[in-house]
Amino acid sequence: MHTAATLLLVAATLVVVAGRRQTPLRDPLEPGRMRSAECQFGRQMKELGSTWFADLGPPFGVMYCIKCECVAVQKKRRIVARTHCRNIKSECPQPSCEDPVLMPGRCCKTCPDDYSPDMMDPPPSIEDEDKNMKDYAALLTGRTSLVLKRDDALMAPSTSHNSYDLVATGRFTFHRRNLYYSFYTPEAAGRPRALQFVDVEGNILEEQALVPPDGVVRSAYQNATGKVCGVWRRVPRDYRRLIREQRLYVWLIWGGGSWPEQSLSGQVARYKALSSEMFSSLLQPAEDGDRVAMHGAGGTAIVSTKHGTPSVHISLVFNGVFAPDEIENVPVVVRLEHPEKDHVVFEEEVRVPKPAHELNVVEVRSPVSVQDLRHLTRGHLVLSVASRRSPRELRLQGRVGTRVACEIFQTPLSSVRPDPEEKDPRAPEGGEASGLAWLYVGRDGALAYSVQVAGLPDGETPYVTVSSGRGRRREDLEDLTPSFRRGWANGSVGAPGPRELEELYAGELSVDVAVSSAGRVAVTRGRLQARPVADARDSPAPALLTRPPGAPGPLELVAMAWTAVLDDCSLVYEVVMSGPSPHDGALQLYLESVPLDLPGAPRSRRLLEEFRGDQVEGFDNAASPGDLMQLEAGVSSLEVVDAGTGAVLLRGRIAQVKLPLNCLPQYRDNDVPADPQTQTHGDTPPEGKTCFHEGAFREDGSQWRPRSDPCLVCSCLRGHTRCDAMVCPPLRCPGGEAPVRPSSRECCPVCNGTVVQPESNTSATRGCYMGGLFYPAGRSWHPYLPPNGFDTCTVCSCAADSLEVHYHRTECPPLACDEKLAVRPDKKACCRQCPPAPPADEPGDQPLALPARPAPRDVLASGGCRGAGGAGLYGNGEEWHPRVSPHGEIKCVTCSCKDGKTRCERKRCTRSACRAGQASDGTDDCCPLCKRHRRHHKPPANS
Repeated sequence: MHTAATLLLVAATLVVVAGRRQTPLRDPLEPGRMRSAECQFGRQMKELGSTWFADLGPPFGVMYCIKCECVAVQKKRRIVARTHCRNIKSECPQPSCEDPVLMPGRCCKTCPDDYSPDMMDPPPSIEDEDKNMKDYAALLTGRTSLVLKRDDALMAPSTSHNSYDLVATGRFTFHRRNLYYSFYTPEAAGRPRALQFVDVEGNILEEQALVPPDGVVRSAYQNATGKVCGVWRRVPRDYRRLIREQRLYVWLIWGGGSWPEQSLSGQVARYKALSSEMFSSLLQPAEDGDRVAMHGAGGTAIVSTKHGTPSVHISLVFNGVFAPDEIENVPVVVRLEHPEKDHVVFEEEVRVPKPAHELNVVEVRSPVSVQDLRHLTRGHLVLSVASRRSPRELRLQGRVGTRVACEIFQTPLSSVRPDPEEKDPRAPEGGEASGLAWLYVGRDGALAYSVQVAGLPDGETPYVTVSSGRGRRREDLEDLTPSFRRGWANGSVGAPGPRELEELYAGELSVDVAVSSAGRVAVTRGRLQARPVADARDSPAPALLTRPPGAPGPLELVAMAWTAVLDDCSLVYEVVMSGPSPHDGALQLYLESVPLDLPGAPRSRRLLEEFRGDQVEGFDNAASPGDLMQLEAGVSSLEVVDAGTGAVLLRGRIAQVKLPLNCLPQYRDNDVPADPQTQTHGDTPPEGKTCFHEGAFREDGSQWRPRSDPCLVCSCLRGHTRCDAMVCPPLRCPGGEAPVRPSSRECCPVCNGTVVQPESNTSATRGCYMGGLFYPAGRSWHPYLPPNGFDTCTVCSCAADSLEVHYHRTECPPLACDEKLAVRPDKKACCRQCPPAPPADEPGDQPLALPARPAPRDVLASGGCRGAGGAGLYGNGEEWHPRVSPHGEIKCVTCSCKDGKTRCERKRCTRSACRAGQASDGTDDCCPLCKRHRRHHKPPANS
C-alpha cells in the first residue's frame, strides 16, 4: 500500500508531463525512442485522446469527479502528449426530475436518460479495428510533396537532404494497436540512425532511434537479412485514423553530427497486392543512366507467384522514368531477366495514364517456366522499369529477393496424440516430449532454422524434419537431423522451392520430431506460423515452457516465450501456447527469480499479466533494476498459472537477456555500488533485499521467531535483521489462579483454561497466523509492527472455536481539555493526557493562562505527523480528512496519526454496493445506498 503522503503528493500534481522518456533524438547516439504518443498516470500508460477517472489507489480509490484526458500539445515540430485533469463536479447538469439518484461509479446525480460529463463512451474493440486495418507499404525517395519541418531550416525540401540518391522501401502491418514496420535500404548507405512518423504538415508524431549508443546492432535477424525492423506500439486512436486515411508519412534519417545528414520520406499507403506478396525488390537508378534526370527517383516491386500454373504477378510503385514533356498515356517497359545467363524471363509494355512526380503504380502478370520460378526463389532475377523513349537514360532496376516484411515462422512442439480427423494409425503417444522451433528466410533465400527438443526418452535417436500436408499425405521436405546436437538443431538449408515457399507463407508447413522406437513417426509436432519481428521476438532465442512434475492440465500443453529489455528499460514479452487449452478461465503470467540455488534462498515472484486464450503479448515498465539484473544473470523464469486454483501449468527458465548499457546499475568511481539505504525514500524498501539469519534467507518484510530464543521476534527490513524481546499482554486468570507457561517454546504465560490440546485425529495444534507467526488457539498477544516493535495498545487473540484473529484496542478515558492540547507522556503510552496547568501565586489574583501550543518539534517528538507535502501538523492520535487538489476535502477518507505514522482509510460502507443498473438514493456521498421499493400512501383527508 502506498503511504498517504505519497498518494496525496501524486494527487496534488495531477497535471503532469506524460511519459518519462520524451527526449527528442538530438544526438545520433541517443538510445531509446521518444514515446510522445502516450501519457503516464502513475504506472499506467494512456494513449493520446483517451479519457479516464483518476485512480489514486487505496484508500482513495477512483475519484469519479476528477476526469483526466491525454491531450496533444505542439512542441516545436513535435506532437507530444500531456495529462490534463479537472474537477467535473461543477459541470454536473441540473437534473430534470425531482428525485435524482447517484449511480455507483458516478460523480453527478442524474435522472433516467440524462447526459452527464462523468459518462465514458466504450472504446472500440481491438478485434474490430484489426479487421479494418490492412497491410501497408511505402516508397521512400527524394521526390515527395511533403516538406520536412526542421529546427534549423523550417521549410527545407527533402531533395536537399538526399544528395546520394538514396532509395528505401517499407512494409507495415497493423496488429492489436501495434504498427510493425520493415525496411529495405541500400546496402552501401548503411543503417539509418532514426525513424520518424509525421503527418501531412510535417509534425513528428513518433520518433525512434534505430542505432544503439555504441553503434552495434546486436539483432541476429536484422544482421542476417539486412532489414530494418521495429514496432510502434500502442498507436493512438487519432493516429490510427491517419493510417486508414493514408495521411501518414514516414522518414528515415542517416548521418548527423560530423556527417552530412541524409533523409528520405514516403507515404504509408495501402496496396491490394500486399496480401499475397512473396518477393520484393528495391529499384534504384541504373548506374549508366542520366543521373541528373533521375535524381531522387526510385521504386519498389510487390511480387507474387503461383506454382500450380507457373506465373508471376508484379505490382510496381515508382517514379522518375518520365521525360518532362510526357504528361499523358506514357508507355514504360517492365523487364524480368537473368543477367548472368543473359536470359529474359519476360518483357511487357504498359502505359501510365497520367505520370505523377511522386508515385505511379502499374501491374504486370505473365506466365513463366518452373525453372524461372526456381531462379526467382534463389534471388537470381533482376527487375527493371524504363522509359520506352529513353530506356538507357531513364531506368530503374533491382534484384528480386525475399519480401521486405520482417518475420519469423515459429511454433511450440507439442506431444502428438492420435487425431481422429487425420486417421493416421501410425501416430504414437508422444508422452512428455516437447520443444520449440523458429525459422526465417535470409537475404540469399536460404532457410535458417533453430529447433529445441526436450523430454525424449534416454537413448532415443530423434529425427527432425520440416514437413507439409496432413495425415497420410504428410511429406518430409527437409531433414534437419544432421545438425542435431545436445537437444538442439541449428543451421540453414538452401533456398526452398516455389511450392515450399508458398506453403511456408500460407502456414501449411510443420516441424516434426520422430524417434526410432516409434517407427520414425512424429512424437512431437508444431505448425509454423508467421510472426512479425520486433522487440521481444527480435531477441536471440525464446524459452521453452513445459509442465512441472505433477502439474495439472493436458500432457500436450507447451509454450514458447520471447523476452527482451528495450532501451527504455522496459521488459517486453510474448508467450504462445500449443496443445489443448487447460480451460476457458483466466490465466496469469508470473516472472519469478531465484538468485541463489540454496535451500531457503530468496525468491521474488511478480504478476506480469492476466489473460485468456493461448497467447499473451505485453510489456512491463515497472521492472526494478534488481529484476533486470536477474534477467541478465539468467536466474529468472516465466510461469503460466491457473488464476482460479493457483496451480502452475507451465514453467521455463528465460535465456540470458542482454541489457542495454543505460539500464545497467550505476557505480561510483571506486566501482563500489552505491549504498542502497541512501537510494530509498519514505517507507519503500529497496527491491530484492533479503536477510540471512541462523543459516537461512529471509524475505524483506518477513517475521519469525529464532530457534535460539523463543522470547525474541525478528524481522527483516531493507536487508537488515532486527530482533525485539517479546512483550506479553497482562493476564487476569479466573479464580485468581496463577498463569502457567505451556512449553519451553512459548515465552508468554497463559491461563490454564486457554491451553488447547491437539485434536484427537491429528498431532498438529490448531491456531491462527498473523505476520507469518503462529499463535495457538486461545492465545493473546501484542502485534509486532516493525520497525516500531510491539504495539502494546492493541491485544490480539485467536478464537478457539472459529480460529479467527480478534483485535481489542485499549480504550482511552475522555479528555478534560482540548484534544489538540493533549500530549502523550511517552512513546509507549497508549493514551494521551492533558498537560498540567501552571500553578498560580494566589487563586483569583489573575486569570489562568492557557498553555501554549507545543512547538512542531515537540509534537513530532511525541509521535505527531506532518500532512502531505509537509502541510499541516497533527498530534499523535489525531484524525482529519485529507485535501486533494483539485477535488478539495475528501470526506470519505479519514487519516489518523499514530506514533509518527500516517494511516488513511476510506469509510467502510455498511451495505454492499448497488447491483449493476440499480439506482441509489444519493443520501450518502461515500456509499451508494440501494433504492428500496416504497408503497405510496395517500395522506389522511384531514391532514
